[in-house]
Amino acid sequence: MRHFIRHPTDIPINCIMRDHYYCVRNALLDVSAGGLSFVTDNYIPPGESIHVNIYVQDPNFEADCDVKWCRRVDSCYHVGVKFKDSAEAFSFRMVEQVCHIEHYKRKVESEEGRELSSEQAAEEWIARYAPKFPR
Repeated sequence: MRHFIRHPTDIPINCIMRDHYYCVRNALLDVSAGGLSFVTDNYIPPGESIHVNIYVQDPNFEADCDVKWCRRVDSCYHVGVKFKDSAEAFSFRMVEQVCHIEHYKRKVESEEGRELSSEQAAEEWIARYAPKFPR
């Protein structure tokens, strides 16, 4: 069983650092108890404060984070950040479940041609994947 949550690649994550805005699309993201990591084309120096958000539902998820590490991997960077607030870390886990349900809904429509409501997608996803979702 995974200890980290892998973020669905079709749900974008946005990162704001001072006056710079980055849309981190198709990023593979891990979420731990206190932070997350993502892939970006941009170097973000350790020690920087950033603001991340995910637009998957209303209200959007937003959190302030501190960059803990940034490593060059091939032609991109892997960035690890820590949430400044532990309540945001818990909220982010809930948002990740919503992201996975939305991804499942899109996948079912694309692969099976079935259009599910958000509630139907949630019921199916919970029955199939919730027991495997990292704690």
